[in-house]
Amino acid sequence: MERSAKVGTWIIATGVIIALLYFGREILATFAMAVFLFLIIEGFATMLDNTSKAVNMRTARLMAVLIVTGGFVGFIALMANGMAEFGRHAEEYETKINGLVADAYQAVGMSDSPTLTELIFNEQGERFFATIANSVSGLSGDIVLILIYVAFLFAAQSGWSHKLDKIFTSPERREQVRQIGDDARVGIERYLWVQTVISAVITTLSYFSLLALGVQNALFLSALIFVLNYIPTVGSIVAALVPPLFALVQPAVPGWVPGLAPQDSYIYAALVFVIVSFWQFSIGNFVQPRMMGDSLNLSALIVLLALAIWGVLWGIPGMFLSAPLTVLMMILLAQAKDTRWIAILLSADGNPRMNSIKPPERATAGSSS
Repeated sequence: MERSAKVGTWIIATGVIIALLYFGREILATFAMAVFLFLIIEGFATMLDNTSKAVNMRTARLMAVLIVTGGFVGFIALMANGMAEFGRHAEEYETKINGLVADAYQAVGMSDSPTLTELIFNEQGERFFATIANSVSGLSGDIVLILIYVAFLFAAQSGWSHKLDKIFTSPERREQVRQIGDDARVGIERYLWVQTVISAVITTLSYFSLLALGVQNALFLSALIFVLNYIPTVGSIVAALVPPLFALVQPAVPGWVPGLAPQDSYIYAALVFVIVSFWQFSIGNFVQPRMMGDSLNLSALIVLLALAIWGVLWGIPGMFLSAPLTVLMMILLAQAKDTRWIAILLSADGNPRMNSIKPPERATAGSSS
């Protein structure tokens, strides 16, 4: 009877938590994005502090904030410029897409192929673009709110140690809480930092490859690759598919691409796919695991399930944050005897604690924090 009551309590509690996460996604997803942006900045600042003895932690944080914020603003400007570039050649792209649609209809023995205008400006198309417009509008407001949250997180972090001492008066309990916090912070911080470096390497190689192949707006497409690589597994697949699709509808194949005539769009798109996929596959399967180490310690199946579940709960932000959020859940669930079995199932090696990860060295006593 007692066991049944405990199971029932857990089921109800799980349902309540899921409902809170779903109905509170407008606030919680934005705040979670701010926390993880804060951790990226902290990881960058720690690296700068450890790299140079002439830079103390306070200066390193200021440099990290300026660099990350500058990169963030630059990325937004790059995306806007890329969209404007596609808009300037809209008629040429429309003509090419209409030709591809006509070829597809002819290949299956159908006639009277629709034009791009007819496909877009119908009830379904208008509803689809209205959804995108609303998402973009909401995103611009969320970005401002995220930056405000990050500023307040920096302002509040100095008081956390004192508050922890007040909440947990027992030295043993306080040390345990600190260890849990270190496990969570180090694992998530390292994951986000390594993911940023890996995405930057793949993006750089993809950009020069697209440039060499003559793909239009290569910088815009490379920026999309950078962002998509933050989504586990599925993101890298989509990142490999986006440039070939744009190459396929590109008005003309560059004449100087070896062995291709201007009308060979399908071969050209396949060539772009092979090269972009090569960078995704080689770096994602050989370089990234060595750099990532045990910072995730999540089962591959759990990574995919987490992506789907967090995507349903929080949409696109949930997909970006699915891996670090699941790591955090695994560490928290490992602390209680009744829930440790769940953490073991989530982990890759059956050890949900990440004590094998050494926290990056923080500022010494002589450094200003």
